[in-house]
This record gives sequence, structure tokens and C-alpha cells, in this order.
Amino acid sequence: MSTLLEKAIQLVQNTDIAFSKFITANDVGATGAHQYGYHIHKKAWPLLFDSPGEKGSNKDKYLTVKWQDDFETSSRFIYYGRGSRDEYRLTRFGKGFPYLANDNIGDLLILGKHSEDFYEAYVLSSDSEIEDFFAALNISSFETNGIIPKEFEPTSEEKLFECFLNYIESLTIDFPPTIDLANNSRSCYHKSYSITNSQIKSNPDKEILKWLEIEYDLFKTIENDRYAELIKTPFKTVENLVKIANTILNRRKSRAGKSLEHHLEEMFNIFNLQFQTQVITENNKKPDFLFPSIDAYNDLAFDKEKLTLLASKTTCKDRWRQVLNEADRIEVKHLFTLQQGISSNQLNEMNKYGVQLVVPKPYLSSFPTENRSQILTLDQFIELVSAKNI
Repeated sequence: MSTLLEKAIQLVQNTDIAFSKFITANDVGATGAHQYGYHIHKKAWPLLFDSPGEKGSNKDKYLTVKWQDDFETSSRFIYYGRGSRDEYRLTRFGKGFPYLANDNIGDLLILGKHSEDFYEAYVLSSDSEIEDFFAALNISSFETNGIIPKEFEPTSEEKLFECFLNYIESLTIDFPPTIDLANNSRSCYHKSYSITNSQIKSNPDKEILKWLEIEYDLFKTIENDRYAELIKTPFKTVENLVKIANTILNRRKSRAGKSLEHHLEEMFNIFNLQFQTQVITENNKKPDFLFPSIDAYNDLAFDKEKLTLLASKTTCKDRWRQVLNEADRIEVKHLFTLQQGISSNQLNEMNKYGVQLVVPKPYLSSFPTENRSQILTLDQFIELVSAKNI
């Protein structure tokens, strides 16, 4: 085994994330497409950035790449998202760079990340070296042009379940408070799937649904753990059965309502919004969220147009009227809900009384087409509040 091959294998084994691909005619500019530099498949974006590129704009970062354990280039990762383009490339290698010639077509490029701005790369040319590289890492030629999987590395789902079990083992009580459940489920999810604040900010509607889903999975895991022995034993009386069933159902309903509030609060914190929760307004009402503060609300000199109220309810077909008198100074009340679909008549009635729904973007399509313009997504609501607080 050549020294170069050994170093390429060690690079993959000793870095958290590495990439491989066969160098193509497009990479070396042999197709006449006037493109230059190594094309990086879209699914390999975690190698390059902390969040995927978004159509409509370009983004880039500069880095140092050490080639063949020999020389370095000051290069650039760039995402082209403007116009019809939607691709990632590694560019800028300096004059005389030896691995973007026609003779390199068919060579195997291996790229590993040491830090945000330092990478290491190898180019393998011979058939035997390429085959030995695949054999050593237990991958096939079909698995190139992407992130190289770590052998025996647990999947994100497995990491998540392990995190759940570790959390359950740490508990000193049967069921944790809802705030702890929400916080720990998010923590497990973020660690297991390598979720960053930048990713959350790029798509808050998607992430809050994921937070709710993951917390529910954790809650079910705790339930199964706590009741595993109980459900194996026959109940002595119907009354005992009903009592246990009611306890389970009441806990489930209580968790679901508070869960939504906890996750919205964390989302607003990530976006650095100014707000307070459960403050007291007129008639001892307690809005779920008041932006920017109760002091601003009570200050009659403060522009009321900069005040925002948000209630949160998992369902709202009947309950939306509860928010009408929660803050007299605020004419339009916002209501975040997980309700999927409400009739046009009800939506028009809400609009008449100054209630505007906020729903996760994926749920918007469940509402009548003619009413969707009256509904905000979570992302749009955050933009609205941010603009008021400037």
C-alpha cells in the first residue's frame, strides 16, 4: 500500500466528515460549459457550510487546502444559487495547479475537513489505489460523490434513541416537568442530527414541527418505560383501570398544550426577539406571549402598533374566541395553532374579530385557498415582530 493511499485512508478515519468523488470532464472544464473547479454534490453540503444554500443567492467561504500532504492552496467553497444555477463548487487553486487537467478525469478526489477553514485533500490515480481505498473503507464506487459513511457509525435515529435512554436513566421521578421534557428532547435532536441555530433560523416552520415530533417520541418512550410492568399485570377492578387510564390521558393533554408554548419560546429566543410570557393584562388575563414587554404595553406613550400578542393553542376551532380580550391595546391578536384546516366561514369570522392565525408553513395548504393570504407562517410572524422591534 502506497504512502499516499495510507494517508488518504487515515484522513477519512481521523476527520469527522470526508468526501470523495471521481473527477469529471465538467470539473476540469473539458465540456465547454465554462465552469471551473470541482463540483460538490448537493447532499454533501455539510462538508462545506453550516446550512444548505438557498436558491436566489450565492454564498461562499474561503479556506486552505493541503494537497497530497505536500502543498497548500487558498481556495473557496461557493454555492451558486442565482438564476438557473443550483450547485456547489470548490474553486481557486492558483497557477500551475496539477489536478485539474484532462489527464485527471477519472481520478478519485478525497477531501476531509479538519476545521472550518482548513481541509486536506488527496487525488488517487491508479486503479489499484482506488480499489484499495474503497476496500479499506468498505464502500463502493456507487457511494462516491458524497459524504463517506463512517463504518459502524450509528445513524442519527440510533443516536437519538440512545440519548432518550440516557435521559430516562437520569430521571429521579416518573415523569419530568414539561419544560424539562421539551428542553431535553430538543437537545437530543440537535446533538443527534447536528442541528445548528443557523439551520433553525433558515426554516423555523420545519424545525418547530420537528421539535414537537421529537418531544412526543421522547414522551412515548418514557410512557412505555414507566408502564411496561403495569400493563403486563391484570387490573383487579374496572375502577383501577379507569383511574390509570385517566391519569395517562390527563398527563398527555397537559403535556401537549405546554409543549407548544415551550418550543415557541425557545424559537423566539433563538431569533433574539424581545417578549414576555404569561404576563398579566386587563381582567387578570395572561397572554401566552407579549412582544416586546408588559412595561411597553402599560406605557400609554409606547406606540401600540409596535405591540404584538401571540396565543398558542394546539387546536382552535372553538377556542380562538378566548384570545379576544387578552390585551385591549392590541387590535389584531395573533394565534399560533397546529390545527390543520378551518372553514372559510370560521376564518372570515376570526378576521372580523381581529384574530390572525399563524401556522407552520407545511400546514398552510390544508386551509381554503381563498383564505391563505390571511394566515401567517411562523417565519412570517417572526419577520413581522422583528420589524416592529427595530
